[in-house]
Amino acid sequence: MIIDCHGHYTTAPKELDHFRARQLAGMVNPALHPRLEDLLITDEMLRESVERAQLKFQRERGTDLTIFSPKAAGMQHHYGDERVSAQWARVCNDLIHRLTQLYPANFAGACQLPQLPGVSPSNCIPELERCVNELGFVGVNVNPDPSGGWWKDAPLTDRHWYPLYEKLVELDVPMMVHVSSSCNACFHATGAHYINADTTAVMQLIQGDLFRDFPTLRVIIPHGGGAVPYHFGRYRGLALNLKRPSLEAHLFSNVFFDTCVYDQRGIDLLTEVIPHDNLLFASEMVGAVKGLDPNTGHYFDDTRRYVDGARVLDEASRKKIYESNALKVFPRLKAVLARREAFLEAQA
Repeated sequence: MIIDCHGHYTTAPKELDHFRARQLAGMVNPALHPRLEDLLITDEMLRESVERAQLKFQRERGTDLTIFSPKAAGMQHHYGDERVSAQWARVCNDLIHRLTQLYPANFAGACQLPQLPGVSPSNCIPELERCVNELGFVGVNVNPDPSGGWWKDAPLTDRHWYPLYEKLVELDVPMMVHVSSSCNACFHATGAHYINADTTAVMQLIQGDLFRDFPTLRVIIPHGGGAVPYHFGRYRGLALNLKRPSLEAHLFSNVFFDTCVYDQRGIDLLTEVIPHDNLLFASEMVGAVKGLDPNTGHYFDDTRRYVDGARVLDEASRKKIYESNALKVFPRLKAVLARREAFLEAQA
């Protein structure tokens, strides 16, 4: 089985953008603020939005299940207040839930949180509990920079974040570190801000002792771990200089990298540097890089092709990356897979 741990709903009907525009307009004129029931998106519209995109690519590329979350760039935690952010997270998460019900063989849910710059993430706990306990979600995206490129919040190792981590441990749900769009003109969102955040998160974890306090917390660093695999020697050396334990001892019981790397050479490097027990298959399709690579004639985000072609992987390692590691990191997937199996049997 091939489990893609990193997919976003980037193809939502335009009605979702209209709802968001009304939300933001309502910040100026409260009379314009929409109600939940104003989002008129039918099941047929949801089907149309994924049939020619995510589902088409799943079938063509031979992947089985995607852990699916709202559009990362659309989280936009830097806009609005607590009311707006809470409503926006609920709306986006409810669409993901509906898709998991329409396509139980294809999608498992991961949620967006109603974060705000400078606000304790404890305000996110009700939505997290709703998504996990009521909607059956298996993961969550945590934005380390709700300010959108200005990095005004505390590092991920700070006690500012501890209420959220306590709830994640209680629920036995992993977090993917994932920023949203960038407000800073110096940082292109997907080309700079995303990769900066991944790298920054790992360095913060090296500097801190988060896993001493939360030994069972599981953290996924997306996009191949940012710059870390390429500069692995730098981070190993910095850990030594800072009198930290080795990266293997300090991080690799809790930190996992995904395979959202869009070049064979990049995947080869990733799989040579990072232990195979710490790699999760992912594509992020349809996401940051759309279209065909003129050098290969294949889609940039067809990452299964790269993992299949990775020179250091044997079949045992590929099984870890494609399936076993995901089941370890996302224990709630077991229930999703049981429902998936029952659904497929009923369809046979």
